[in-house]
Amino acid sequence: MLVLGTRPEAIKMAPVYHRLSRSYHVEICLTAQHRQLLDQVMTFFGMRADYDLDIMSANQSLTQITTRVLEGLEDCFNKAKPDFVFVHGDTTTAFSASLAAFYRRIPVCHVEAGLRTGNNGNPFPEEMNRRLTGSLADFHFAPTAGGRENLLREGVPADRIFVTGNTAIDALHATIANLVDDPIKSLFRPNHRKILITAHRRENFGKGIANLCRSVNDIIKRLGDAHVVYPVHFNPNVRTSVNSALRGNPAVTLTDPMSYPEFVQNLSTADLIITDSGGVQEEAPSLGKPVLVLRDYTERPEAVTAGTVALVGTDHHRITGKAVSLLTNRGMYDAMARAINPYGDGRAAERIGSFMEFVMGFCRRNAVLEPFADT
Repeated sequence: MLVLGTRPEAIKMAPVYHRLSRSYHVEICLTAQHRQLLDQVMTFFGMRADYDLDIMSANQSLTQITTRVLEGLEDCFNKAKPDFVFVHGDTTTAFSASLAAFYRRIPVCHVEAGLRTGNNGNPFPEEMNRRLTGSLADFHFAPTAGGRENLLREGVPADRIFVTGNTAIDALHATIANLVDDPIKSLFRPNHRKILITAHRRENFGKGIANLCRSVNDIIKRLGDAHVVYPVHFNPNVRTSVNSALRGNPAVTLTDPMSYPEFVQNLSTADLIITDSGGVQEEAPSLGKPVLVLRDYTERPEAVTAGTVALVGTDHHRITGKAVSLLTNRGMYDAMARAINPYGDGRAAERIGSFMEFVMGFCRRNAVLEPFADT
């Protein structure tokens, strides 16, 4: 059983679902932690929910999410009796599902395991969610060797860790292939410097989002030919601030959150990405797009080391200065755009499926695909 609650989980677990379905009976339980954004991804990737807890409510707290998932999964597990529970990443759904499975003594398989910032409050609550999930998991699918090293330092047995690459790249490759046959029009205006923005994290509510919006206005003034596309999260803590600061600026296009294929199309068209998202830090480098991350810490340091991602925090001078420099200095831009993406080759789900066949005794160890070498 795969337990999914948010759009990023569904995107990154879609390749895993289809790979595992070749060998096993796979069911999906949705917590619907993010209702509106989740359903469209399920449809696009051809997945159907067998169970739907539908926990979402307006202004739900982390405590409410956790308790609703625990209670809902108790009944779900009683009915489905899964042999394994797969969770993804660092959401409250992932942690709560891992705890619910642990209480039922169902082995937990953690996809995108081992990511760490080393700061329990940043990002909040994701850093603690993934640490707790890691402590409950039985099998750990780390996207990079760095993730594996983090888990080893925490005492996870080496034979329970498998380096796979990130399934986000699998999903991205599949989507781009689909867009070749069924193209979607980009929202960017031609003959402009194109900046795509996503920002929605809790730690950036208030001052962080306000500083970002101030930077957007400054970047537009300084460049003169910039066009910004910003899909604005439904959370009122984000939407109210962004609308008040940017709506009415003719160089800014504010939209509702895009479908995943729409987002990939605009991501591939953009010149520069400014984001506080974790997944975008993986996707954009695969397309040769420099990324400015609106955070002081990242659990994905590989891209920073590779040079395709830069941490700028939420200081508006740093955001503005770095963005303008990149879009006016060809050498600086090319150095980031041409950096090697360390996150995958599009075969992560295949490695996960092969490893599970070994775990279930369906193949020998040497029949398992070699781990992903992110170097």
